[in-house]
Amino acid sequence: MTTVTVIGKPDCHLCDVAHEIVDQVVADLPDGVAARVEVVEKSILDDPELYELWWEKIPVVLIDDRLHAHWRVAAERLRRALVETDDVEVGR
Repeated sequence: MTTVTVIGKPDCHLCDVAHEIVDQVVADLPDGVAARVEVVEKSILDDPELYELWWEKIPVVLIDDRLHAHWRVAAERLRRALVETDDVEVGR
């Protein structure tokens, strides 16, 4: 299972855009890959540690707890990263 974590906060335009991109990329992945992707949303307002780490870089996208992008999310780059991560996980 691959976990994509989107870190942002309410009323953040770039965060809303990042959520839309992540949702669209996951929806467009091949079924076998999409079934192994879990999207988790977290707010920096709910977690002081997240706030301290990321407040000036939101939105932040992590793949399996590793930084993938901040401020702006590129759909094609995210799709490629998720497919590559899936290939590694299933041993291709």
